[in-house]
Amino acid sequence: MFRFALLAAMAAGAIEAQTVFDAGSASRFVRLALDCVGREYPNKIAHVMNSDADARPPRELTPAFCGCFDWHSSVHGHWLLARAIRTWPEADFAAPARTALDRSLTPANLASEAEYLGGKGRESFERPYGLAWLLKLAAELRTWRDPDAKRWSDALRPLERAAVGRLSTWLPKLSHPVRAGEHSQTAFALGLLLDYARVAGDRQFERLVEQRIRAFYLADRACPVSYEPSGEDFLSPCLAEADAVRRVLPQGEFARWFDAFLPRILLTPAVVTDPSDGKLAHLDGLNLSRAWMLEAIAASLGTKHPRQAAIARLAARHRETGLKAVTGEHYEGGHWLGSFAVYLVAHSWQAEKR
Repeated sequence: MFRFALLAAMAAGAIEAQTVFDAGSASRFVRLALDCVGREYPNKIAHVMNSDADARPPRELTPAFCGCFDWHSSVHGHWLLARAIRTWPEADFAAPARTALDRSLTPANLASEAEYLGGKGRESFERPYGLAWLLKLAAELRTWRDPDAKRWSDALRPLERAAVGRLSTWLPKLSHPVRAGEHSQTAFALGLLLDYARVAGDRQFERLVEQRIRAFYLADRACPVSYEPSGEDFLSPCLAEADAVRRVLPQGEFARWFDAFLPRILLTPAVVTDPSDGKLAHLDGLNLSRAWMLEAIAASLGTKHPRQAAIARLAARHRETGLKAVTGEHYEGGHWLGSFAVYLVAHSWQAEKR
């Protein structure tokens, strides 16, 4: 069982609130992933067809990641399962989760995925969001001391290398960051990519990603956070940028940059008006991603920063709202929100271990 600080309001350095997150709490998120990683339909394919031969079902096109409605959701659904087994290896869900990963992450399936990624006209396939999540999965498997994880990691390596190659070709050409609140956003992806590069020990890729973060964002000031959110956002453009920059600056420099970039943060948890609408349900994910970004920003600012307590309180409000919304009642949200919930709580475990 892990106990993690919510990074809530602090008075004289004392933590105001704590929450317990254990295998029982995690099981509802794991069930969502187990329900979707092998579920091929409904399916939304982002697929460039070069001939009639490409008119095939998802299980033939991308056999490892054909479930969970779309490719990127399947990828991070597999990451959720890996993270959950690694954290609670004796939980009731561990055995079926291992079976699901073993079924998907075979050398043959992943070789087909790499072949598909390299197909003509697919240069922008799942770039950057899905590829960033793929490298998040790769990093998880690389750092997990488990025989199955080693085998899955080895099988994933060709697709992992293909993703790094694709991103290494693209990033130097990207003249401006994409500041959207959905899949095309640059900042969130760069954060995951930098985390991966450091885990993998890929210094060349790490230097490239860090250089892009610095070039894109260090001169930014007064981000218009009051304009957020757009109606279908699941990522905050302003907070995601700060979450990327905190990874490349030491605490004092980050604090000075942050105070100029976001001198005020006036945010309230978003409300989903129709959770059965896949696009409108994005706002549930926004609450979760805001929470983990605000927590990380607060931790990076340090307890002596005058705004740290207020930012931590804001994170706690979004955490509570976001986690309550992950019910699985509607597949439109259920196929992906569990991954965001686990990323949020995993972030807290990491903060506690630092």
